[in-house]
Formats: sequence, structure tokens, C-alpha cells
Amino acid sequence: MSGIERLIVVVLFEGVDLLDVTGPPEVFALLAREMDEPSGYRVVLAAESLDPVTTAAGVRVLPDVTFADIADRRIDTLLVPGAVELDAERRVRAITEPAVVQRVRTLAPVARRVASVCVGAHVLAAAGLLDGRRATTHWSTARQLAADHPAIEVDADPIFIRDDHVWTGAGITACLDLTLALIAEDFGDQWALRVARQLVMYLKRPSGQSQFSVLLDPVSTTRRIEALRHYISRNITAPLTVADLAAQAHLSERQLTRVFKTDLDTTPAAYVEAARVELARHGLETTDDTLDRIATTCGFHTPDTLTRAFRRTLNTTPTAYRHRFRTTP
Repeated sequence: MSGIERLIVVVLFEGVDLLDVTGPPEVFALLAREMDEPSGYRVVLAAESLDPVTTAAGVRVLPDVTFADIADRRIDTLLVPGAVELDAERRVRAITEPAVVQRVRTLAPVARRVASVCVGAHVLAAAGLLDGRRATTHWSTARQLAADHPAIEVDADPIFIRDDHVWTGAGITACLDLTLALIAEDFGDQWALRVARQLVMYLKRPSGQSQFSVLLDPVSTTRRIEALRHYISRNITAPLTVADLAAQAHLSERQLTRVFKTDLDTTPAAYVEAARVELARHGLETTDDTLDRIATTCGFHTPDTLTRAFRRTLNTTPTAYRHRFRTTP
């Protein structure tokens, strides 16, 4: 194993998210510790110059090499972290500096594989590396990615996505899941599992696991819909049909559907199902309740309905989800 050098290049630039930069190298380093021999991975931080780079956390990081130093090197994995800023309305937006985009565009063709961490997917997109591919990014900038790059099939749900040799990761800590997947591809699941145990992580989260809770969705700009969301959470076992919700909000069914689409980018029925699935997830993670009881308390009423909802929204079953994410003994 140690006879092969796998050069991992992490792209550095001002304002980059610190964990995007430091997370993957830590995972790669743990592999060598588990093997008790060199893994072959050599991680370098590359920037325009060797001057310290100030991350979004205010911590300064020293590059190992300049981009010019590795211009003629064969790169195994090009890792592209991300950076964000707040716009005038305090909304999170991914940053894509033209100079960084150009460097990634130049380095990508000589890399065996390319991977983005969190909002680094926006850099890959700006470099033209995601056109015609399925990709993910942090949930807060997924709409921006889809709007800016219509040629990309943006899926904001998975923890990470692999499309041929291009990988994209979701939220910041998903960089750990992504890196474990890269290790599994190179050395097999058994080594990735050993590293995951050191990190106190699951080797594989279900590929369809949602990145975020429906309770963390952007707050609606319509007070009436916000009140309705609270009503749904308090009455989750009620029928909660579109007609019921429309009556509660004093809107027509058509108006309700239009407002949900505008404010929450979903339908009333899909929102209710997502809220029920979230409650079921919590029950599966933290209790010993039977599927019958969980289905009843979450408004699904039968295990079959619960299972169909899990397959539809998480691409897994309640039993499989509990096996992976149970937090009780």
C-alpha cells in the first residue's frame, strides 16, 4: 500500500472555511495510524503564494506549496473547500473568486478525481466541472447553485454525491463522510470503518439522509404560514389534508399551495410528510418504541405508510435507519 503516493491537494484561498480545509487531512492521517504504516496519502495545502491564508474563523493557515509548484505534478485528489458571505438581506451566499475558479479549472484535468467540500461545489460549478452532472452542496446555498448553473442536477438532500470521478459534499461536517468514502474507494470498507471508529462516526450514513430538519427550513415571510407550521407540529396526528390546512389558514386550497411553493419551495402535503418523517426519525433514534407506535404517534398510523414515506424521502427503511442511527442502548 505504501508504495503508491497519492497526492491530495487542498485548495487554499482567503476566507475559506477552516473545517473544510482541516477536516479531510485529519481523516487521511488517521488511516496511516490505523495501518501502522504509510498509507501513501500525501496531503498538501496549495495557494497562490506561501503567505499565510486567513480562514473565515480568523485562524491563519500556512500553505505547503504554491500552485506553480504543483503545476506539473500528477494529482490524485483535488479537494476544493468553500467560503460564504452574507448579502444585503443577510442571506448566505457562496463565494467564487475568479482566480480560484481558474486555478481549479487548470488543476482538475491532471487530477484522478476532484471533490468539493460544502459550498466548494460552487467553485467546481463555476469552473464548468459539474455541467451535466448530479451534485450536492450545503442546503443553505443549494438554490443558489441551481439558479446560477441550470446545467447541473442539484440534489440538496444527500450527504455526498459521486458522479464518475467528481464528488460533491454537503454540510461542513459531511467532509468527514466524504473523505471516508474516498478512503473506502482506495483501500476498501474495512479500512474506512476502522477510521470511522476512531472518529466515532458511522462508516456510511444512508445516501438519502436529509441534511437538515424541516424545522430549520428558512422562516416563511408569511406570518400566516409560520403559524400554520406551528399548527402542523402541534397536531401531527391529525389528518392535515390540504383542505384542513387551507381552512386553518383561512385561504383557498389553491392559495395555500401557491404560498407554500413561494415561501418554502414545497407543497403542503410534502411538508406535512417531511414533518412526520422527522418526528419518526427522532423516535427511531432515541426510543425503543415499535414501528406501530411510532407510525401512530407521527400521524402515519400504519407501519406500511411509515415505510413508504421513509423510502420516498430518505431512500431507506425505518428499520435500517434505526440500525444506523440509534442512540439508545
